[in-house]
Amino acid sequence: MNTEAVVDYILSTGWDDFPGIVQHQSKRCLLDALGAMIVGTQTPVYEIMHQYVSIQMGTGPAALMNSVLKSSTTGAALANGFAANALDIDDGCRLAKGHPGSSVLPVVLAASQGAHSCDGKQFLTALILGYETAIRAAYIRHAVYSVYHSSGSWGGIGSAAAAGKLLKLNENELFNALGVSTYHVPLAPMMIGIETPSMVKDSIGWGAFVGMSSVEMARSGFTGPRSIFDESPNEEWISSLGHTFEIMNLFFKPYAACRWAQPGVDGVLKIMGQENLTIKNIGRIRIYTFSEAAALSREYPRNTEDAQYNFSYPIAAAVIHGKVGPKQMLPPVIFDETLHQIMDKIEVFVEDRFQKEFPAKTLADIEIEDIHGNCIRSGVMSARWDLSNTLPTDKELKEKFLWLVSPVLGNDKARLLIELIFKLDQCESIDPLMDLCKGNTEECKR
Repeated sequence: MNTEAVVDYILSTGWDDFPGIVQHQSKRCLLDALGAMIVGTQTPVYEIMHQYVSIQMGTGPAALMNSVLKSSTTGAALANGFAANALDIDDGCRLAKGHPGSSVLPVVLAASQGAHSCDGKQFLTALILGYETAIRAAYIRHAVYSVYHSSGSWGGIGSAAAAGKLLKLNENELFNALGVSTYHVPLAPMMIGIETPSMVKDSIGWGAFVGMSSVEMARSGFTGPRSIFDESPNEEWISSLGHTFEIMNLFFKPYAACRWAQPGVDGVLKIMGQENLTIKNIGRIRIYTFSEAAALSREYPRNTEDAQYNFSYPIAAAVIHGKVGPKQMLPPVIFDETLHQIMDKIEVFVEDRFQKEFPAKTLADIEIEDIHGNCIRSGVMSARWDLSNTLPTDKELKEKFLWLVSPVLGNDKARLLIELIFKLDQCESIDPLMDLCKGNTEECKR
């Protein structure tokens, strides 16, 4: 049966079983997801979850990111899970239609601290296994259910697989953990979260909580049903474990915004750079794209979640600021009337040629009409740092990490983290990694 095959793969696989390119990709993924998590601690949702966990979850071995607080493994997974996707700048998988990294890493971090010991190879092995099982669970979820479900609905299952590996569950315990997580993960309808943006977002934080708690429950004897892997309509999704590595099929995000809006961001930046347009010269901005992107809000953002799940706002931010990063997604910038004036000039149209390519590709064509009636087209734009476009180099991912993390932890810590991550497989403990992720005791507000 499929669940048994997945359990066997998880328990029998070690670091040396992965090709070198997969091992290296795990470090790239750790760098990117950790950067997203650290900068996510600057958001209102993390402030809320940090306080919630400190009150409700008690103390324990697992650290909350950019904080001196330690909580239970489930508490840390919950708070850090919300931080990881708080600014929507974390990695994604196109066909999974969601975010595996921010779903898995919070649980790997928590479980590694809950384990008696964890070296770098064990940590990265669990991270890879989490990606491999989470993405396959996503394929099954989307194939079996007609409703588009959130990342938490499948990420929580992959994170249970990863935590089960780190906490050395036996076959029966891991079988139950996968079943419990399958049964308890949030079956959150994604389009509701997109149409009415709020802090629930992609249910990643809650999925991480379920993944971690499923493992803790299973190793205490809690039983569960058969897992989602038994529902697979495609046998190859299971039989390919250990042969096809889904962690290689990721995209990365250069901007803190919904992926669906990012071709529009690149399009306006391309036109603005080539034509030397000024803000005052822009008459209209027309975006031709696919229906899911067009369904994003175009209202003035009331909060950071509104700004992220918005089509017009990140494009306007790119026009005004030339970038779309954490600063552009947080108050007071989101309330800037100059940005709102640019938003008013944006029109969105759905085109069949782009609809046919989704979800494998996210495409758009941008047209800017100046105040004199002259129209400039970008041509077809694809979201950057994608398999269908050009994936980021290590250098680009390191630069992104410094951009995100240096304002939070300081440039010295950010650079030390980069160095440590790329040699983590040589480390006997992950304690140095966690020490660098702590908030400065004297400066930390938490």
